[in-house]
Amino acid sequence: MSAPVTPPATPPVTARALAHAVRSGELKAAAVVEASFARLSRVEPTLHAFLSLREDAARARADEIDRAVAAGRDPGPLAGVPIAVKDNIVDRGGSATCASKMLAPFVPTYDATVVERLRAAGAIVVGKANLDEFAMGSSTENSAFGPSLNPWDPTRVPGGSSGGSAVAVASGVTPVALGSDTGGSVRQPGSFCGLVALKPHYGHVSRYGLVAFASSLDQIGPFALDARDCALVFDVISGFDPMDSTSSPHECRIGPLALERPVAGMRLGVPRTWLTEGLDAEVVRVMDETECRFRDLGVDLVDVDLMPPRYAISTYYILANAEASSNLARFDGVRYGRRSAEARDLNSLYERSRGEGFGPEVKRRILMGTFVLSSGYYDAYYAKAQRVRALFKASFDATLNQVDAILMPTAPTPAFVLGEKTEDPLSMYLSDIFTISANLVQNPAVSFPAGASTGGLPIGMQLYGRSRDEATLLRLVAAHERNYDGAGSALAPGAPPTRAFA
Repeated sequence: MSAPVTPPATPPVTARALAHAVRSGELKAAAVVEASFARLSRVEPTLHAFLSLREDAARARADEIDRAVAAGRDPGPLAGVPIAVKDNIVDRGGSATCASKMLAPFVPTYDATVVERLRAAGAIVVGKANLDEFAMGSSTENSAFGPSLNPWDPTRVPGGSSGGSAVAVASGVTPVALGSDTGGSVRQPGSFCGLVALKPHYGHVSRYGLVAFASSLDQIGPFALDARDCALVFDVISGFDPMDSTSSPHECRIGPLALERPVAGMRLGVPRTWLTEGLDAEVVRVMDETECRFRDLGVDLVDVDLMPPRYAISTYYILANAEASSNLARFDGVRYGRRSAEARDLNSLYERSRGEGFGPEVKRRILMGTFVLSSGYYDAYYAKAQRVRALFKASFDATLNQVDAILMPTAPTPAFVLGEKTEDPLSMYLSDIFTISANLVQNPAVSFPAGASTGGLPIGMQLYGRSRDEATLLRLVAAHERNYDGAGSALAPGAPPTRAFA
């Protein structure tokens, strides 16, 4: 068991506190950025959260914000706030490697919509964060450029695929970050690193500029230290985007007052049949403690029935891999990205470029996806998985007609040791057993810090919400935060650890 981590004596600085200080003139955005880079230089050699930095661009943007404040202009609700962005989200002039040799030479010529909106709100992108290659993984060990490490215990994974983004926030480099969630890739690292991590409802955040893994499942979401920061970033990046054909026209912003509303009388469903074999005893204990806290807040907890999660695993890995096979066909060595120097003709160009550019996990998923889409197998696998997906949607909708949200663990275990699951893909895939259903049904879900293992590792719980209802989820998380100060636990909610860097 790893040694417990001692949280700092003072609370971490939130994004909203930094933005308020910059907008009021109490702090210079330039000073905030320098503090972020100073922290980064201290922890990055150990943790490897970033694949590239935007130092010159970040400093130039900070100077612009300071000039705007001096001139009496409001730079926006995230004024001067440093942010890390997962490196599968394009930002003009930066990198978008997807942690793959395939895209290592690629420099984007445009900004993703979420990046445009962050900059318009005054946020400052300080760097592009590490991830599992093409967002395929649950530990960030599949990165072609080496894994990120968990700040609470660097012998353990930070989760994946958005592990670098989670590490950036948990280690105190940035107060918020963006990741992408295709099957739990924001929520699972949020749980492993002690953060609030939101997967929005499908279509509420534009996917324009997100390198596609599985287009019907992918969604960009924020990491934050608490529910209010999470809502703040969500409100900035969400909303209709004509550049994204799947973007929802429905209003989805939360607003600060929504999180202050009481939760007494609300109903939380608990799927008891999901909480059985394979669940770590420490996670069971924290789940019990979380239920008690919600009861103390006047929330009613009721048992609910959902389709068994084992069906979600097989359904997800058929559909996600099929979509990945289709989406990654564009990386062929012809238009952009890696082009093999050993090719003799067109066929060998395709074969060598893709063989050299893609890592083992990406190849595995492309092969699986191509197989289930192939003639003679499409109906047996892909078509059947689509029908099961519809059954999952009906199961969750029926349950959420009776309760305000569904409570369950985010992951079956705390953060596991580096290398523990790399030789057993199925074991790695099962790390997502509680998260993938939200992507299948396309509803919002959020992970939040709820306790710690006896060794001091964060353990997160998760709320599934009704369609288009991020507000209720973050309202419940905010109430939980007010009722939980980490007393009796090695983990203070949202507190960046320090022992790894002493």
